[in-house]
Amino acid sequence: MEVRESFSLKKFNTFDIEVACKYFVECEREEELLEFVRSYELNPEEVLILGGGSNFLFTEDFDGVVFYPTMQGCEVVGEDGDDVYVRVGSGVVWDDFVAWAVEHGYGGVENLSLVPGHVGATPVQNIGAYGMEVGESIVSVEAVDIVKGEKVTIDVVTCRFSYRDSIFKHEWKNRFVVTYVTFRLSKRPVFRLHYGSVHDEVIRLGDISLKTIRQAIIRIREAKLPDVKVLPNAGSFFKNPLVERAFADSLIEKYPSLPVYPVDEDHVKLAAGWLIEFAGWKGKVIGHAGVHEKQALVLVNTGGATGIEIAHLANEIKKSVFLQFGVWLEAEVNVI
Repeated sequence: MEVRESFSLKKFNTFDIEVACKYFVECEREEELLEFVRSYELNPEEVLILGGGSNFLFTEDFDGVVFYPTMQGCEVVGEDGDDVYVRVGSGVVWDDFVAWAVEHGYGGVENLSLVPGHVGATPVQNIGAYGMEVGESIVSVEAVDIVKGEKVTIDVVTCRFSYRDSIFKHEWKNRFVVTYVTFRLSKRPVFRLHYGSVHDEVIRLGDISLKTIRQAIIRIREAKLPDVKVLPNAGSFFKNPLVERAFADSLIEKYPSLPVYPVDEDHVKLAAGWLIEFAGWKGKVIGHAGVHEKQALVLVNTGGATGIEIAHLANEIKKSVFLQFGVWLEAEVNVI
């Protein structure tokens, strides 16, 4: 374990914002983490837990403790019929785990290929892409409670997963440092090809398989999403808004090309990227912050932007979309 003071977070956030934290705690072993949290009275409001830093926008220095768990390992811990249970360290790069699962013929996360970040962050955000959410595959989450100084195992029901959401973003925000996540994967996966252009891209690659699905997802993402190493960003900045079906129908009457995604009998999700693009923001730049020219959901640091600049751009987009469509966008990225 390493504890560093006045530590720069520039390399630990994909927006490449130059900010610092008061203390930076990098931990690889649960025992050391437990010993540390038992030695101090920690307030979750003064704590931040970072994975790959792909879901944060810092607008100022963080005057508190940043935990950076780096637990490694990917181990099959059980099997049950067609299901296999895999325990993965929170510091494992998420896409490395997806690649491992696909290589071993285990389905359940292939549509989440190339999503940035670490495994430990996935249950917090309940990451999702191309018709799949990670909460569907999670069995349990192991974590250290920084308030009680205890190791806990949290079952999937308690996690309260919903669209890009979990209990870790609300009552338990910054209280639990995730150390390991156990996934249930399938040796006989059901392929999901209905979202966007996934089906057509898979067919172009040949037979339908876990490998071709992964290849198709990677191709699609690389074609429209910027590489954070070239153009700093945090992926999709906004959630697709959930609205009542009747309200969506009234919008479709006015905007027939508006994409909608059914949720239940009474609700649908609207395509946030379409709303932003139609409102005229795609490719627009204000100062050093901009909207990506190929994907309106992605805000980018065009070079030397501050977090405040990017947050200002996000707020202007939200106001513009609301005035035109009556829809208030919610950020998927955590603004600190």
